[in-house]
Amino acid sequence: MTQESTTEKGGSGFEGVRLLLCENPLPPIDEAIDAARAELPRSNHYTEAYSEPLRDRLADRAGVSTEHIHVNAGSELILRQLFDRFGEQVHLLTPTYPLFPEIADRYTETRLRPEDDFQFDLRDLEIPDETTLAVIVNPNNPNGSGFDMEALPGLLEQYPETRFLVDEAFVDFVENPVANLVPEYDNLFVTRTLPKAHSLAGFRIGYAVLPEAVAAELNASNDAYPLARPSQAAAIATLDHHRKIERRIDRLRSWGDQLASELESAGVTTFPSQTYFFLADVSPHDADEVAAKLRERKIFIKPLGDDRLGAGYLRVTTARPEDNERVVEAFREIL
Repeated sequence: MTQESTTEKGGSGFEGVRLLLCENPLPPIDEAIDAARAELPRSNHYTEAYSEPLRDRLADRAGVSTEHIHVNAGSELILRQLFDRFGEQVHLLTPTYPLFPEIADRYTETRLRPEDDFQFDLRDLEIPDETTLAVIVNPNNPNGSGFDMEALPGLLEQYPETRFLVDEAFVDFVENPVANLVPEYDNLFVTRTLPKAHSLAGFRIGYAVLPEAVAAELNASNDAYPLARPSQAAAIATLDHHRKIERRIDRLRSWGDQLASELESAGVTTFPSQTYFFLADVSPHDADEVAAKLRERKIFIKPLGDDRLGAGYLRVTTARPEDNERVVEAFREIL
């Protein structure tokens, strides 16, 4: 495991304000907690094979048939499965989720630039020859802004020999999901997860919308019972109360916008985001040094560690408003 991967996964034992992992600061909804608790006495029994009741609901949500859905214990496992099978030569839009450069055999890049607020028109995307897997993260991590996905069908048709993986981990924060296109294109994969908007990180629930043959192969080569009964029950209850999740998304976005505004007033440069996390530049200060001083104040945050951008970049995740006040005050003291 690389140092960057270790840093990205760290923080589980940290006592304080945890802004490291893009974790939702809100707990699961009450219905999810109650559903998980109700399953505990039945945990001597497996779930239905391949989590079929959950796959049915996920299929309805994505606008596809159940045969297109693969469920696993967290989306990272699915991403690793797809990279193992199709990631001989990868193309990334960077900066990106740090897992992708780690697990790609080889990769090329299209850089997202701060002078463009890390925005990019996908109509201008050029895929190098011999690329086997092109990855688009929408909205992008670490900056939180989305892409105009209307260009995707054109890319799928222009590069029929390249498989396109669209990681929609935070898709609930944007308005242009593409999972419904999977039945039309054999070269489109979409991965999603329930930890983010749905506050289920500890339940470990990821899924993919895939061409039927790929979904069948992943299901056949995977544990037939990938989720614990409480996890599956919490996921179904959360999906059944999606209006609640939508209202919480509005709260999270407003908290993130307020935090960015207050950090700007403290001398930090921030970049536009549609999610509850965003990129911040503390230049001329060093992000590693700022993060270390924040940790002394019981605030755990992620330096970006991208040498080409410079040493000042941090990814900031919103906490609850009372914790955000602590974060802003700490930044003022340090800077």
